[in-house]
Amino acid sequence: MSLTIAYDPGNIFAKIIAGDIPCARVYEDDRVISFMDAFPQSKGHTLVVPKVPVCNLFDIADDDLANLIVQTRRIARAVREALAPDGLRLIQFNGEAAGQTVFHLHMHILPIWTDQPLARHGGGMADMEVLKATAARIADKL
Repeated sequence: MSLTIAYDPGNIFAKIIAGDIPCARVYEDDRVISFMDAFPQSKGHTLVVPKVPVCNLFDIADDDLANLIVQTRRIARAVREALAPDGLRLIQFNGEAAGQTVFHLHMHILPIWTDQPLARHGGGMADMEVLKATAARIADKL
C-alpha cells in the first residue's frame, strides 16, 4: 500500500471520533481526541488522534500537525505523571510497510518500564474497565 491513499471515513478512529464506537477516553476537544489503545503494547498505551480526516503525516495541514504535537506532549506529560514509567516512546507510523494498521493519522504514547517487555503491536485486546480506570488516572493529571 502506497503512502498516498484515499481516506476511508469508515475507519475505526473516524467511528470513535463520531461516537459510534466506545473508547476509554483520556481527553477530547474540538481538534483532537485521546484514548487508550484497545490493543496496548504496555500499561497506559495512549493514542492521540486529530479529528481532521487524514491518513498520515504527509496529509495533515501544518496548523493541525502543530496542534497534534502540542496535545501529544501535554498528554504524554500526564501519562508520565500518572504512571511513573521509566521512559516514554512517541511513535507514529506512515504506511502499511511501516506498521500503520489504521489509516487515520495518530500518535502512540508508550510508557516503558525497564523490567517489562512490550507486547506485540496490535496484539491482544485489553479489558475495557482496566483501560477506563487507566484513562481516568491520566485524565486527572491534565
